[in-house]
Amino acid sequence: MTTVTAVSFIDKLSSAWDVNNSQLCVGLDPDVAKFPLHLQNQPDAIFSFCKAIIDATADTACAFKPQIAYFAALRAEDQLEAICAYIHEKYPAIPIILDAKRGDIGATAEQYAREAFERYNADAVTVNPYMGFDSVAPYLEWKDRGVIVLCRTSNPGGSDLQFLTVDAEGGNKPLYQHVAKLVADKWNTNGQCGLVVGATFPHELAQVRSIIGEMPLLIPGIGAQGGDVEATVHAGKTAQGTGMMISSSRAILYAKVNDAAGEDFASAARRVALETRDTINQFR
Repeated sequence: MTTVTAVSFIDKLSSAWDVNNSQLCVGLDPDVAKFPLHLQNQPDAIFSFCKAIIDATADTACAFKPQIAYFAALRAEDQLEAICAYIHEKYPAIPIILDAKRGDIGATAEQYAREAFERYNADAVTVNPYMGFDSVAPYLEWKDRGVIVLCRTSNPGGSDLQFLTVDAEGGNKPLYQHVAKLVADKWNTNGQCGLVVGATFPHELAQVRSIIGEMPLLIPGIGAQGGDVEATVHAGKTAQGTGMMISSSRAILYAKVNDAAGEDFASAARRVALETRDTINQFR
């Protein structure tokens, strides 16, 4: 078990919201086939690409969110470690959310927590609550780290389970609302939890916000998935106009390069990140 750091995930996130005036979370989903040609054959191409994106967008973001599958599939976990270390060294005020969606229990979940919080030194990790509190409890032992629980995901198939009606606490409600209330009322004892709710369902997003109060929301689904920014912000913001990590990955990472202006991939990423941050702020 690591010692508690001086700054918790929630405190670091709150500071980043304020300092960078941003509710934008920049996702790091490196697809080598979409990299510029000059990077594709380099042995450290993933690190080089992500480093350039990070440097270009660090002052526009409230968090960085590397998706572990993009690294593990290419046996590039060492480059993910290097990327996390780079962010902590160069941009220590910006939290790292490891998007892993882990969902096991007991000793296995304890090892997943060690992977996220020791190996990668992530400030927070996404987890799947399908196996109940047992699948979340090991992460909560790291009281300075964030635990972001899947609730109402942005994919259409999420409705197969998340919208089923359950009889809970004396009333019928969709399963995703039960998850939101469970996390807010019972699991968030250390004040370290957040929820994943997709931008593609603004009505459900508003329902979750009304249930959980000030708890932070990780909101995927804008950009390439087509979520409406204005509807997302109105539904997801707190009374103070914060509380959100609105995630955009592909739209920023693979922004169309303006050849006439001599714009490279990092400059294009910065342009789209700035535009996205400013659009979010317009509706806060």
